[in-house]
Amino acid sequence: MWWLVIMVFGLLIPEILSTVLDSRLGRAVAAHIESRGEAGEADRLRARIGELEGEVERLSHDVRRLSEESDFMQQLLAERPGERARPPLPGGHAGP
Repeated sequence: MWWLVIMVFGLLIPEILSTVLDSRLGRAVAAHIESRGEAGEADRLRARIGELEGEVERLSHDVRRLSEESDFMQQLLAERPGERARPPLPGGHAGP
């Protein structure tokens, strides 16, 4: 007897689902789910863009700092007096 009930429900479930999903209610639920998913994705994109903007700011700051350090080193090298020939090291080894 139970197998007959299970078989009837097994045959009716696809028909019931197709009727409900194709109805106005089913379409409204589907639209709601899609809009909620898009809003969540938009929030994730905004958060990711914020993270990327912060990273660009940090990298820009690092590039500026490295540029200043490079300029400083170039000034030091330009102001350095010319090197004189170094005397050979003891033991017969020549300097660098």
